[in-house]
Amino acid sequence: MALHSHRRWTWLGPAIWLTAASPVAAGTPLQPFTVVGDAVPKSLTGRPGNAQRGRAIVTDRRVGLCVLCHSGPFPEVRLQGTLAPDLAGSGRRLTEGQLRLRIVDASLSNPDTIMPPYYRIERLDRVLAKYRNKPVLTAAEIEDVVAFLMTLKE
Repeated sequence: MALHSHRRWTWLGPAIWLTAASPVAAGTPLQPFTVVGDAVPKSLTGRPGNAQRGRAIVTDRRVGLCVLCHSGPFPEVRLQGTLAPDLAGSGRRLTEGQLRLRIVDASLSNPDTIMPPYYRIERLDRVLAKYRNKPVLTAAEIEDVVAFLMTLKE
């Protein structure tokens, strides 16, 4: 693995990869994943997520936190965010793997992102003790969110 001076992945043949080596801490093991280019192409759980559960995660400010920064085709959600891209059309613009990487840890593809990592437990600042060593979302929840975002074609 080589990093370009701008901290972007450089092409090293047919695929660029990084295997996450997150520690097992407080009984919360993270599933290993591989980054290929700008995506995590394989499911973290080995199976597809549930789009209905994913929609509930995305639209609930207390769970996914997504609508704090993003807006989308969620007419029932008041006061949607404007800091980040609109989620409408996500499934048309990005692949499943690209969406997964952005949720897992967007800084792996864009070091300047303001999006927090949802599946990382190390290199975090000012985390309350009760949340330490726990990802924001579980592997299954990430797969549910990915499944839902893939339904947003328009």
